[in-house]
Amino acid sequence: MDYVRIVTATSLFDGHDASINIMRRIMQDLGAEVIHLAHNRSAYEIVQTAIEEDANAIAVTSYQGGHMEFFKYMHDLLREKNASQIRIFGGGGGVITPNEVKELEDYGITKIFTPQDGLKMGLKGMVQYLIDKSRFKTYEEDNLKCYLENVDNKLHKAISLVEDLINSGKWSKEHSDLIDYYLDKAKSNSVTIGLSGVGGAGKSSLIDEVIRYFKNEFTDKRMAILAIDPTKRGKGALLGDRVRLNSVPDERVYMRSMATRSFIGPVVKSSDQIIKLFKIAGFDLILIETAGIGQADIGTFGKADLNVYVMTPEYG
Repeated sequence: MDYVRIVTATSLFDGHDASINIMRRIMQDLGAEVIHLAHNRSAYEIVQTAIEEDANAIAVTSYQGGHMEFFKYMHDLLREKNASQIRIFGGGGGVITPNEVKELEDYGITKIFTPQDGLKMGLKGMVQYLIDKSRFKTYEEDNLKCYLENVDNKLHKAISLVEDLINSGKWSKEHSDLIDYYLDKAKSNSVTIGLSGVGGAGKSSLIDEVIRYFKNEFTDKRMAILAIDPTKRGKGALLGDRVRLNSVPDERVYMRSMATRSFIGPVVKSSDQIIKLFKIAGFDLILIETAGIGQADIGTFGKADLNVYVMTPEYG
């Protein structure tokens, strides 16, 4: 199955997030993996997230009147970063006039949805249109070696390729040997910390504080975060950790959100290889946040150097 990954957000200086919250829920119901940023997000943060997450598309609502500049700037940023393949979708109700819709779409925005689209297509129809237009592979299957050679710029592609090869059963000994060759070549001294615990215990809040402390205390170091959320059976996934991780936007912090997909457990099937990719990329600290499970199996034993189990206050 080809998964469509979509970054959703509301534009900077805009707190009107009801529309995007409705749309991202329908996206998830229709099988998409939604990396949700919530409201008041800058064009730069949205674009950087889409690149790190190797997303197929960006979906943004804008009701603050600055939509012309905002959508065009996102388009220009993607082009500057060689990521023009990422589709941009938007909406703003009656705030975006028909003439402006045409100008934005002529500029390169894939689709600006209007109230008329809502009447003709319905909410589900609009979201299905978005998903259908975004259904393409974001990587090249035979390019693992190329991605590893240029891992500083192609880590997001390497992660997507490794994940899909493993999930589809196409992973081979040759792939493992190639990863191990570059891992040995990297001579990594990174430290990996796994964080687990029941849902709502505060794992993301704790990670946000660790990120803030790390950036302040180790100004010459870099860190990577692998945040895992569950896939709903027969549906997609909401990857919402970035909403709570306010310290992430930084050139020294790399984050990848992943869904469990068909794998049953608190981590992803490809987690061992993804950790190796982070080490090859030279990150000094690697944090793994599990999907949130019971205390019997924290999921990161054997993967992390240090395992942390986060509990709610009533446990004492």
